[in-house]
Amino acid sequence: MKPLTEQDIRSCFVNCSKGEAKRLAVPRDLDARPWDALDFLGWRDPGAPDRSYLVTVRDGRLVGVALRYPAAQRGFLHRSLCSVCLTTHSGGGVSLMTARKTGAAGREGNSVGLYMCTDLACSLYLRGRKAPESGVRFEESLTVEERIDRARGNLSAFLDKLYA
Repeated sequence: MKPLTEQDIRSCFVNCSKGEAKRLAVPRDLDARPWDALDFLGWRDPGAPDRSYLVTVRDGRLVGVALRYPAAQRGFLHRSLCSVCLTTHSGGGVSLMTARKTGAAGREGNSVGLYMCTDLACSLYLRGRKAPESGVRFEESLTVEERIDRARGNLSAFLDKLYA
């Protein structure tokens, strides 16, 4: 992914108003992000514990999605699987992220959801740049590039539902 500016980020959200996009908390460390290892930019809102944001490239343009998730954490022994990168986490490492749909459906309150890494670091887990707290990933016969393609496809399928 190419480096993004605050203006790039604020102007690309598809499921919230321009006012909401203007007020959301953008990461202050954009210069320090490992852009070459990111398939999407994801971050949690430090001022709102139930909100996260995701920005990715879709059909050659930036798409931003405002997400919500429950702040309640699961027990330490409970394990969950991220639907994007297929990384297993213990405790609250995976959350059901919900996003308001675009257009009229979203204004009527319709949403879609996806179980995702709570820290939104799927790209880093896939590339081995970050390890889950449990310390293990399932052993797969796919190459890193194939796992990245699968994760991009999983994220794209979620975005398809957002627009449907």
